Amino acid sequence: MNKADLVTSIAEKSGLTKKEADKALKAFIDTVEETIEEGKKVQLVGFGTFEVRSRAERKGRNPRTMEEIAIPASKVPIFKAGKEFKDKVNK
Repeated sequence: MNKADLVTSIAEKSGLTKKEADKALKAFIDTVEETIEEGKKVQLVGFGTFEVRSRAERKGRNPRTMEEIAIPASKVPIFKAGKEFKDKVNK
């Protein structure tokens, strides 16, 4: 399912127009991104949690030269599925 399919599905299930559904989806995504940027998490009970985790600096290898390189520390967005969501997927 791509974004257009998702917007269509939201519109059908909510009774909104496609334009309104697209606006609502964009607002949701923007809100999650802004909250994660601030280092906070977004928890939707039954669905899952969006959060940011820190990765420490680590060593890696350049596959072409086999030279050891340092991979810098970074922050990564994570989604952890909730119990109800996992149960639906595993039906």
